[in-house]
Amino acid sequence: MPTPQEILDELRKVKYPGFTRDIVAFGMVKDVQVAHRGTTVLLTALSAKPEVMARIVEEVKAIVGAMPGAPRVDVEVEQARPRAAAQAAPAKSAVPGVQRIVAVASGKGGVGKSTVAVNLALAMRSLGWRIGLMDADVYGPSLAMMVGAGETVGLTPERRIVPLTRHGLRYVSMGLFINDQTPVIWRGPMVAKLESEFLFNVEWGELDCLVLDLPPGTGDAQLTITQRVALSGGIIVTTPQELALLDVRRGVQMFAQVGVAVLGVVENMSYYVCRRCGARHAIFSRGGGARLARELGVPFLGEVPLVSQLREGADQGRPLVAAAPNHPVAELFKSIARQVVVQLGDPASPS
Repeated sequence: MPTPQEILDELRKVKYPGFTRDIVAFGMVKDVQVAHRGTTVLLTALSAKPEVMARIVEEVKAIVGAMPGAPRVDVEVEQARPRAAAQAAPAKSAVPGVQRIVAVASGKGGVGKSTVAVNLALAMRSLGWRIGLMDADVYGPSLAMMVGAGETVGLTPERRIVPLTRHGLRYVSMGLFINDQTPVIWRGPMVAKLESEFLFNVEWGELDCLVLDLPPGTGDAQLTITQRVALSGGIIVTTPQELALLDVRRGVQMFAQVGVAVLGVVENMSYYVCRRCGARHAIFSRGGGARLARELGVPFLGEVPLVSQLREGADQGRPLVAAAPNHPVAELFKSIARQVVVQLGDPASPS
């Protein structure tokens, strides 16, 4: 008799009609119960169309029923509860002068999301794009240190924020307005207001793309941004180990729920190359990001290794792509950037 986990793994073969992703990735499988009298699969209906759910139920019964030792299969379907917020969802706004907005997200902290965001933005700029960079992490702003500050943020006569320019990037961060010892102890509404200021009250000028470095996780701050501004796509950063990969699913689901395309997954800290022997060591497991991207039906953009120059550049305000553009990892970020800009389209033509 198969276990619930084995049945869940088998259900990944059931694609949601019209999509490359499966019903497990979409969060439709609420429960799997296995008993001698039969197997019960509980699904949450994401579609109001009976023909869509009928097709899914039929495929579930066929796939589970074909498993060796599987008892009689029953499929129960419950309707998804309507979200009150969806009934009065605010219209998404564009940022004046900005053709495209890309959000860089991670399901958890500590995966190097900001490092990827900074170097990706610089790599996109190296391809000829006009790029802005916004640090949306109010509680743990890091871009000011990683990009380099050293100047005071100015205001226009209309009291609009003038972003700083470093390495050819226009950027803003909460870190420019507080010192290193000042904690940000704010409630949600204040955070949302600041994020709105950074989006709509900054003199971004004419940009081909604004890169948003989102806070880690999938909480209120992230949803506020993804629901308020018209995003062109999202990029999810992870590390190879299973704990981090679990959170990638949440990130993909977050973008799916707000109707934002996932441009791809970047696996950071993928491996370490020994300086002495040249051997590659998979410290945090191997291949998890690529495997999960295939499973979720989203592009896998590349593996970024652990290199000391990447960390040193971030600590010194000299990101690797700007400080050493010919470094192999800088070339890797340019390869990732090329895949992103191909999906976003010609910078001369708004998406």
